[in-house]
Amino acid sequence: MKITRRDGLKLIGATALATVPLKSFAGSHTTDHVVEMLNKDASGERQVFNPPVIKIAEGDSVTFTSTDRGHNSASTKDMLPDGAAEWKGDINGNITVTFDVPGVYGYHCTPHQSTGMVGLVLVGDVTQEQIDAAKDVRQRGKARSRYEDYFAMAEEKMG
Repeated sequence: MKITRRDGLKLIGATALATVPLKSFAGSHTTDHVVEMLNKDASGERQVFNPPVIKIAEGDSVTFTSTDRGHNSASTKDMLPDGAAEWKGDINGNITVTFDVPGVYGYHCTPHQSTGMVGLVLVGDVTQEQIDAAKDVRQRGKARSRYEDYFAMAEEKMG
């Protein structure tokens, strides 16, 4: 059987396409989610992120938007999956964070952490074990009670 030049080029192209990892195509379909940093939300809660708990796909990003002045978003060091990068935005500045490692991410506003300005990002298929590990991190002040509520919300999002 004789292969024409055109058939050879088709075969080379098909072989090259077959060797491209599927994740390469997934990267082009990522989503940027928005979390607002607020002095007060619609219910009257003060010093909050809106939404406080968000579930996203691996590779998606979150833009923390300084809707009200005086806030930032910073990762909570002991509440990150292994291999995940920390972040810390500027006060009054927006920051976009891409989440490539699946798991539970805790974050806070640096000047308002003790007043309960905290939140959770759930990336990919989060397990109960990952939520339990994040729950074990010691919290102070109002952050403790808010995280209790937020972990309950996280568990609802898992199901």
